[in-house]
Amino acid sequence: MLPRFDPRPWGALDLSPIYPNRPFEEKIGEAWLTGDECAIANGPLAGQTLAKVSETYRRELVGDAARDPRRFPLLLKFLFPHEHLSVQVHPDDEQALRVGQPWGKTECWYVAHAKPGAKIALGLKPGVTVAQLEEAIHEKRAEESLNWLNVYTGDMIYVAGGTVHTLGPGSVIVETQQQSDTTYRLYDYGRPRELHLKDGLAAVKTKVGSGKVVRPAPAQVAGSDNRKAPLVAAPYFVVDMFEMKDAQELDTRDESGKSSAQILVALEGCGIVEAAGAEAVTFAKGDAVVVPASIGKFTVRPQWTIEFLRSRVPGAVLPEPETRM
Repeated sequence: MLPRFDPRPWGALDLSPIYPNRPFEEKIGEAWLTGDECAIANGPLAGQTLAKVSETYRRELVGDAARDPRRFPLLLKFLFPHEHLSVQVHPDDEQALRVGQPWGKTECWYVAHAKPGAKIALGLKPGVTVAQLEEAIHEKRAEESLNWLNVYTGDMIYVAGGTVHTLGPGSVIVETQQQSDTTYRLYDYGRPRELHLKDGLAAVKTKVGSGKVVRPAPAQVAGSDNRKAPLVAAPYFVVDMFEMKDAQELDTRDESGKSSAQILVALEGCGIVEAAGAEAVTFAKGDAVVVPASIGKFTVRPQWTIEFLRSRVPGAVLPEPETRM
């Protein structure tokens, strides 16, 4: 996939360490990897958007596990916060249906890099009501109502729909989310952008399953020097971290027998994705590769070493992950 660099007032000119050699003249907040309008970089479909290819190939691309056969199910992106993002909320599925959207926006954040003191806000402080949040917004002190957490490299944060949240400066985030861009901005630190208080406050939930995901330690892959770390398994997505020194075969089907498109995002190093009957694809730090669900088995072959995230839609119905604040 070709990344789409999205300017934001809270973004950065230097996108190191992910894209260290790409100078920008305006602040970039996000690098979209699998958005509807993101373009394919290689092969016979080069130049076509993911939305168009999803509409054409449907289950061959997105798999059995996706809810909508015509739309790519997961949006992945890098976030580069250099200042505070707006305080915002995304609707859950129920709230999204009420306003005519097909589904809500539950997401997760993998902290790829974090400077000392990097923080996020996740949910309201215990006891704070939506009415008190609204009052704090009007009095320009909304950040006082939020639950602030320190974040560290390697953290995985689950952000359920309905959770008030924001990112502070000092981290680089890989976001995996439902394919939706429905965002209600509640507070913007005085920046002259539109707020969406009516819909946003209606979407806020005071009790959510959001937080830092409690997860097992990385495990050695049998017969190799590779390691796999389950990062999050949730209703809409499963994300795992792979650290590979040896070639390893993966599958677009999970234990349920259902298939899903696989999104591989390289964080360090370089590797080659190989599948029978297909041209091999090289990917390196900052690159995303979409493996269509119909491929079945495929191999990732490190060029010395590679560290990457694999995101997919679960074939079975999963509960929300165990989290802690």
